Amino acid sequence: MGRPVKFNPRPIGTTRRGFFKKVGSASLALTTAPVLLAGASRAAATVPAAGAFQHGVASGDPLTNRVILWTRVTPPAPVSVINVTCVVATDPALTKVVATGTAKTNPARDYTVKFDPVNLQPGTTYYYQFTALGQKSPIGRTRTLPTGSAERVRIAVTSCSNHAAGYFNAYRRIAERADLDLVIHLGDYLYEYGPDIFGSLRTPAPAKEILTLADYRQRHAQYKRDPDCQEVHRQHPFICIWDDHEIANDSWIGGAENHTEGAEGTWVDRVNVGTQAYYEWMPVRIPDASQRRKQERAFLIGNLIDLVMLEERLSARSKQLPNNVNVPGLGPGFVQIGAFADPARTLLGAEQEAWLAARLRASSATWKFIGQGVMFTPAKLVAGARDAGGGVFFNSDQWNGYEPARDRVFDIFKGNATTPAVNNCVVLTGDIHSSWVSDLTQDPNNPFAYTPSTGAGSSAVEFVGTSVSSPGLNDPGNAIAGYLRSQNPHIKHIDLNQRGYMLLDATPQRVVCEHWFVDTVAAVSNVQTFGVAFQVVAGTNRVQAAGQTVPPANPPAPAP
Repeated sequence: MGRPVKFNPRPIGTTRRGFFKKVGSASLALTTAPVLLAGASRAAATVPAAGAFQHGVASGDPLTNRVILWTRVTPPAPVSVINVTCVVATDPALTKVVATGTAKTNPARDYTVKFDPVNLQPGTTYYYQFTALGQKSPIGRTRTLPTGSAERVRIAVTSCSNHAAGYFNAYRRIAERADLDLVIHLGDYLYEYGPDIFGSLRTPAPAKEILTLADYRQRHAQYKRDPDCQEVHRQHPFICIWDDHEIANDSWIGGAENHTEGAEGTWVDRVNVGTQAYYEWMPVRIPDASQRRKQERAFLIGNLIDLVMLEERLSARSKQLPNNVNVPGLGPGFVQIGAFADPARTLLGAEQEAWLAARLRASSATWKFIGQGVMFTPAKLVAGARDAGGGVFFNSDQWNGYEPARDRVFDIFKGNATTPAVNNCVVLTGDIHSSWVSDLTQDPNNPFAYTPSTGAGSSAVEFVGTSVSSPGLNDPGNAIAGYLRSQNPHIKHIDLNQRGYMLLDATPQRVVCEHWFVDTVAAVSNVQTFGVAFQVVAGTNRVQAAGQTVPPANPPAPAP
């Protein structure tokens, strides 16, 4: 995403030209009627009480027999070492204990703690609690992944949680859904900016752009003190990837738009301290301790879903290219010529591309979910078939700016004479602060390659979720969305206006994606609304309209 201007949290109007200069963001408007879910209630966003566990508890990277359990201990004064114990049970009262453990933490890891209990049972809900300095943490709830036949899995998908730009009401709504198996966070878990740069409702800590290890740790700590962030982590295991703002805006392997080499230190040092704080403060495993920029990993959810999480920023990405055309009445964009057509440019790098291809081709799961940071869909300002130049694209930070690399992923989906096609691929994306649903086809404006009315020619689908709180520009009357739909017939839904999350309901027969929205991020609110749902039926590789799903009965009890 491009560097934002100073943000006024009150919704404002815009022109198409203004939108296309900053496309990829959304605003705060909501007009639908509220629908409330049963679950934990919340009257106000309170400041967590002082004590040893001011940052709550969290779990993540679940496997079939283990899951990361996380907390942070806050001593009343600096100490060299703190002893921490953890208990895991199958009931909320913690009477049916199945695992215990002890560990030590210290200033070198910012007093954070991770337990990775083994020999847990697959597809099972567990409850856990930490003890340190004579105090007990809140009780958390987590769940392991299933093995074998999995008939139904429900996942919340979220991204772009900007503390300065608003309240995390979407997190609270996700926390209230006791029927979820896990939460996927697709990046921009935090933002690096100082005050009044990309949000002015809450003041970031420290009150400056973060650059040092102490800065990144303090910003992570602020986010983990947010009561809604704490509650969603307390109730559900997370699987996370980073996008750019966990380090700096529009990052690539050698730098970032929001990094000035020298004046802000070296990019290598900034990445090192940013990733160190990330691994300390997030409930994730380190895939490769010797290469902390590598974050790609995969999770097998029974025989139903093979979830692949991609790293698209720090390990291999080529630098973003500038726009090369200006469209009268619309603004800057680019056509796929010159450097844009260079096959050496990459988002994933050759090693990760090969890993992705091998994983997808070997998978026996019904569905292949690809969790990643930036929109994959070919999206254009001006329509055009590939044999006629392809049209004018926008946002070179997305896969749009790396078309030869995107073509290589399409080659995986479509197969060839020696490798079969990989069907039932669902791309899950954040970053753009708006909601999109698309058929994935390389040549959407060519009627011989893709048929909009039937979806024939689509190789996979993409569901793009809006932000938790990160803002953008308003789209009065959905005029901009309507224009984009007119130029992109493979994009079946665009909502540029609302904040919220996606809910995925997967069975062997279909995957339904529901878009849920909160009414505001400018204040604490308990209101959410169901927006729209689309589904992909197994074997079709295309989206179609769907209805809201019914949650399963008698889900495991929330953490008390």
